[in-house]
Amino acid sequence: MLYIVPTPIGNLEDFTFRSLRTLKEVDLILVESYRVSKKLLDFYKIKNNINKYHIYNEHKIIPSIIKKIKEGKKLALISNAGTPSISDPGFLLIKSCINARIPIECLPGPTAFIPALVCSGIPTHEFIFIGFLPKRKRKMKLENLSKENRTIILYESPHRLLQTLNDIKSFFGSKRNIVICKEISKYFQNILRGNIEKIIIHYQNIKKILGEYTIIIDKNLEK
Repeated sequence: MLYIVPTPIGNLEDFTFRSLRTLKEVDLILVESYRVSKKLLDFYKIKNNINKYHIYNEHKIIPSIIKKIKEGKKLALISNAGTPSISDPGFLLIKSCINARIPIECLPGPTAFIPALVCSGIPTHEFIFIGFLPKRKRKMKLENLSKENRTIILYESPHRLLQTLNDIKSFFGSKRNIVICKEISKYFQNILRGNIEKIIIHYQNIKKILGEYTIIIDKNLEK
């Protein structure tokens, strides 16, 4: 069995009893980063064996993971924060387990875009989640998204936030309403609402942009 276990995206108390029990019971925990995961594992006194699983080694180690599970081992996959395979490593392993007829169980738990969407005040009944914009054909992606009439959700890093906001302005227009959610569930959590022009001015006045961001783009109200 492979268990997919979501981990807190900020506050370490955002962890279910079932997730805690699962990590204590499995034979091996696959982690994206020893340093990051150790904080969570130490906090909950989880002392299981751990191995690294990330985008740089997944192709190499997936066969050995499949072998361990087929030998009767129970493994859990966690990422640095949130649900594995949602803008994090995990998809290839899950697909490989399916092909090998290995049972998979994904536990419910934290992910940044759902609380950001709910708190945004932007319609939630229909939405499209993009994650991080691709590095290549980025503007083509935004041009296609500008034709969407559903709520759009993006992730962005601090060093590319302003560039992304300006790109959104170019394709969606300066008056489109957006919501920026910073550091969901963390100490410096902040939510900023307004049209794109107003949001850009706000971040232009910040000397150093820090944190992780979820961008919620309202549908085109003029349609």
